[in-house]
Amino acid sequence: MKILVAGATGVVGRRLVPLLVQAGHEVAGTTRRAGRARSIADQKARPIVLDVFDAEAVRAVVAAERPDAIVHQLTDLAAEDFDANSRLRVHGTRNLVEAAGESGVELMIAQSIAWVYVPGERPAVESDPLDPKLPPSEGVIALEEAVASMPRGVVLRYGALYGPGTWYAPDGAIAERVRAGSLRLAPAWTSFVHADDAASAALAALDWPAGPVNVVDDEPATTADWLPVYSAALGAPTPGTAGRHAATTGRPVSNALALSLGWKPQVPSWRTGFADMG
Repeated sequence: MKILVAGATGVVGRRLVPLLVQAGHEVAGTTRRAGRARSIADQKARPIVLDVFDAEAVRAVVAAERPDAIVHQLTDLAAEDFDANSRLRVHGTRNLVEAAGESGVELMIAQSIAWVYVPGERPAVESDPLDPKLPPSEGVIALEEAVASMPRGVVLRYGALYGPGTWYAPDGAIAERVRAGSLRLAPAWTSFVHADDAASAALAALDWPAGPVNVVDDEPATTADWLPVYSAALGAPTPGTAGRHAATTGRPVSNALALSLGWKPQVPSWRTGFADMG
């Protein structure tokens, strides 16, 4: 297949591009920074410098590439700017979807998140409603609605990403808060996924039917469970009950659908992933 990866130098994108190339696909990848184009070329993909907020430029790129599929892995979270990321989900996604429609692209796979479900007792499944009161929900809902308008739109609802290059890496933002003692134990839930497993799901999704799919590991956990393990892996003191907690969901999230589609996390639990991150 001919595939356009939007956001090829992000946490998931830079893992996904080599997987696609190794699988025999012809890959082009976008980045908004010219200085990152070489890293895409080094992965045997064709680099494209693109501002996805420029609708005309997006249309021109998609028309020139004529991909069989667009894989949308765009984020804007390096500075923890959630408003910027929401704008990207709303406007960048809309531009990609409109460009895809004009060029006859039927398949889009897009990155979403698994921690905006309404609270509940049981693990959330894809048919459960999203919570419009949560801060990221506006961008998430807009993204998912836009992708759903595609002839075949697959939405990957990722859990909290961890691994090298993420906020949970030893040099990441969450690790800094743990060392500073600004995170607290809490009963709220987090469903994790290693960034490598997130990329493998995006590759597998080329064969998945339309609709949302939760991409999380096998062990949802409360902050009270995972934070002491994570802190120990960093060599940081066990946190107390003061301060704030990390990004969480109000309920655990089920990966049963993804498993039924043939995806399986290579890191099935954050316990193993955290232990190996040093």
